Amino acid sequence: MNRIEMVREQVDKILLNVPDNFQRRCGYLHLYGVAQACTMLAMKRNENVELATIAGMLHDIYTYSKMDSTEHAHKGSILAREILSSLSAFSDEEIDLICGAIYHHSDKESSHSAFDEILIDADVLQHCLYNPLFKVAIHEKARFENIKRELGLK
Repeated sequence: MNRIEMVREQVDKILLNVPDNFQRRCGYLHLYGVAQACTMLAMKRNENVELATIAGMLHDIYTYSKMDSTEHAHKGSILAREILSSLSAFSDEEIDLICGAIYHHSDKESSHSAFDEILIDADVLQHCLYNPLFKVAIHEKARFENIKRELGLK
């Protein structure tokens, strides 16, 4: 089994335990959607596609495991580190890269490393594409416009 599928298996175990059907559906849509957006942006930006996809799968894992979004980026980086370490399939450097992106993904107003920016932008992209009839959040508007420009979208 490849490493993306190993992580998906762990994510699915957590999501299957979310008691509320609506929240479980949101979890699948959001985590899988962000992972796919990470894949696309990593390909476009010449970053590590595998690790970006995994960061997307795990970025909100704390929220769905605890049903609590308080400081979810920081707490999620700790939980992601535990999950990745338990799989014994990642180097310390890879875990640091993934968990660093997760730690920073809620800070949409600042610039971070090129790898971190993939997760931040993928999160914004998934929020904005979830329902294109919803209004774009103020704190995501500038990033969304930049992403659309980068991808040649109007």
